[in-house]
Amino acid sequence: MFLNDHPPIAAGRELWGFPKKLGSPTLRAETDTLIGTLDYGPVRVATGTMGYKHHAMDIVRAKGAFSAPNFLLKIIPHVDGSPRICELVEYYMEDIQVKGAWTGPAALSLTPHALAPVAELPVLEVVAATHSVADLTLGLGKVVHDYLR
Repeated sequence: MFLNDHPPIAAGRELWGFPKKLGSPTLRAETDTLIGTLDYGPVRVATGTMGYKHHAMDIVRAKGAFSAPNFLLKIIPHVDGSPRICELVEYYMEDIQVKGAWTGPAALSLTPHALAPVAELPVLEVVAATHSVADLTLGLGKVVHDYLR
């Protein structure tokens, strides 16, 4: 997860265990296309495009997607490099207010990079794409499995 602001990077790593790094993500509408990019230093490592507001999506369906449980593997090493925390964490979005949601055609291009390895999981086919505008809160998580116990 690449962000361009240090405080959320630190909080997300320490509290939830999100694997956050400093990068330069952008998202903008250009005529009829939504364009997202990710630069790591001066190198473009990802470009995604989608039809902007191509087909309206049902707001209830969009809210349902935001309401589904999310999971992450929280791994924090000990000072000697061995695993100190290794947990499966479940978390939910809360206070969800979807203001708009759309689906449309999309494409994704990933470029290999030694320190931003987004291209290591190859995309064989873009099956679906959605764009939503919403207010929501990232709720605190709960440990559903501790792998070190």
